[in-house]
This record gives sequence, structure tokens and C-alpha cells, in this order.
Amino acid sequence: MQDTMKHINSKGLEYPLVFNLNVMEKIQEKYGSYEKWGDLTDGKDNEINIGALKFGILEMINEGIDIENESKEVKREFITDKQVGRIITDMGMKDLAEKMQETVIDSTKNDSTEKNV
Repeated sequence: MQDTMKHINSKGLEYPLVFNLNVMEKIQEKYGSYEKWGDLTDGKDNEINIGALKFGILEMINEGIDIENESKEVKREFITDKQVGRIITDMGMKDLAEKMQETVIDSTKNDSTEKNV
């Protein structure tokens, strides 16, 4: 796993997207496995599950905010489920799902120098 932070913009506000072990843990708790969640959000076999998409984006943005807050004097508030819905509406479900998947893929790429734990 790699520390990768991407950013999205909605209505003039920038939001960080991070996919790491903390986010994976939340997804496993809610969906049973990362794979099940991925099947719900990739839209390959069925339409994208909006609830699963919103959950993943919410966790990814809030993890990014939490990481950014560690180094900032002024702390940013976490976003809510309703705010995520508005961000998705503004950016478009397809575009945001693609950005989310890009973040997941970039974060989970195998690095040849990475040690197996």
C-alpha cells in the first residue's frame, strides 16, 4: 500500500481523497470485504450502488481531512453523508466514481520495494 492523496473540487472547494488501511477497515466493517464493496461501486456488472459509493467517498475524504489536520493549525471539519451526496451531484457520479477508483488503484499498487508484513 502507498500513501496517495488525490484531490477533487466541488463548487470551489477542494477535498482530499485517501485510500489507506483505515478506510479499508471501515469498508470491511460495513460491507464484509473490500471486494464486495468494489463490486458495488465499479458499475461493471450492475449499476453503481449509490450508498456504497457515498460511504467510500465519505470515508476517503474524511481520512484525507484527518491527515491534513495533523499538520495544520486550523482544523477542518469532517464532512457529512449529505455533503458527500451534494459533491457527487455536483461532480457527476461517473466522474467521481472514476476518481475514487483511480485513488484506490494508485494506493494499492504493489511497490517492488515494499516489504510483506
